[in-house]
This record gives sequence, structure tokens and C-alpha cells, in this order.
Amino acid sequence: MKFYPTSNMFDDMFENFFGPTYSGSGLMRTDIHEKDGKYIMDIDLPGYQKEDNKISLYNGSLTIQAEHHESNEEKDAKGNLLRQERYTGACSRSFYVGDHLKQEDIHASFKDGILTLSMPTEKKKEEETKKFIDIL
Repeated sequence: MKFYPTSNMFDDMFENFFGPTYSGSGLMRTDIHEKDGKYIMDIDLPGYQKEDNKISLYNGSLTIQAEHHESNEEKDAKGNLLRQERYTGACSRSFYVGDHLKQEDIHASFKDGILTLSMPTEKKKEEETKKFIDIL
């Protein structure tokens, strides 16, 4: 199995000239290593919480999405608004992991701003059972 990250051509171009961009891929730095027959992915998501993340698997493509909304209001004693700031951030990244993986093969955890995913390196060999054909 190989991981093929999908990326935006413009992100790559600007990253080469100006350093990391923050449109998505710059925030989700990913380390992938193999251990005990599994691929382990560590994805940096600073500022995000566990509930901000969504992971999906469709047609062999593993997609990680993170979205965070924050609003801060400061009011005086009379309830008048003195300051209000809002922040919204979102990023996503996809990897082609192969058609053989199923949702239950992928395990995820989130701790200290790092999303960790683990999945088997090889396709599980399913037991072959003798199947009979009905005669009509």
C-alpha cells in the first residue's frame, strides 16, 4: 500500500516560494511510519479539538477534515459590547490508501493536537469457503 497525498498545485507553488501556506495542507503536517504490520499516521492539528475532526474513507481515499469556530465577546457591566472577535479555521487532506481497506480497519486517536491513525499494511486474507450454486 502506498500513500498518495492529494494536494493543491497552487499550495505547492506558493509553499516553494514563500514557505508553508495555511490554506489547508500547511497545517496538516503528516508523518507516516510502519510498525508491527501497521501504518501509523501522525497528523499535526494545533488548535483543534477531538470533536473538530472528521475522517472518512470512500473509494480508497482517506480524507481528514478539521474545522474550528471560536467567538469571544467582551461586554461592560451594562451589557454593552466592547469587543467581539471571531475565528473560523478549516483544513482537509486526502490520501489514497487502496480499495482493500474498510472503515473498521482504521483506528484513530487524538491527543495534544495530534491525530493518530493506524491501519494494516497488507490486505487481510479472507478465508475462502466453499460456496454452492442453487439449482433452479
